[in-house]
Amino acid sequence: MTIAKLLHTVESFSTWVGKAASWLIVLLMLTVCIEVFKRYIMNMPTAWVFDVSNMMYGTLFMMAGAYTLAHDAHVRGDFLYGSMKPRKQATLDLVLFIVFFLPGIVALTWAGWVYAGDALAIRETTFNATPLPVYPFKFVIPVAGAIVLLQGFSEILRCIVCLKTGEWPERIEDAEEIDVVEQQLAGSTYVDEEARREGIAKAKSIDEAARQRMGQE
Repeated sequence: MTIAKLLHTVESFSTWVGKAASWLIVLLMLTVCIEVFKRYIMNMPTAWVFDVSNMMYGTLFMMAGAYTLAHDAHVRGDFLYGSMKPRKQATLDLVLFIVFFLPGIVALTWAGWVYAGDALAIRETTFNATPLPVYPFKFVIPVAGAIVLLQGFSEILRCIVCLKTGEWPERIEDAEEIDVVEQQLAGSTYVDEEARREGIAKAKSIDEAARQRMGQE
């Protein structure tokens, strides 16, 4: 297996996990909408909905971490970083991954495992009229930490490749803002064909100019 294929395999796994977890948004929305209807229309509130909503949101947030890292979408102080050459960026990233990322994520994964084990041992439940088991949710912490850690090792390998070649390895493609803009314009019934083509072309030119600028930096 080549290094590029290894990187893409890990990125594909992180992407699959993130997209699978994203369906929790739909389930969370339905749960909240049903509860609002029951609470304010039928006057039949449900005691456990608040806890379930927190668990679903927490699971979504944690399980999407590796996906976000795989697509370089975490918040970054880009004022200085964006003006650096690829090797300088890779050097800075490598130092930060080793000094801060690895110790933090390893600690999170280990502590999460202990935390979840303790919750399982006492069969921990929520504190409300309808108690729910908490330990399945707490096991999400070490699982999410392990997946982020795996993606982190992939990012470290990516930095090493960049230091050797002077260029960042390509990431797997995923839906981007330009794709969404093109789909929305293509399906719009409020603009004529000429305006639609001009809008798509302009969006693509802006995206291409931004890519070229980043490549030159």
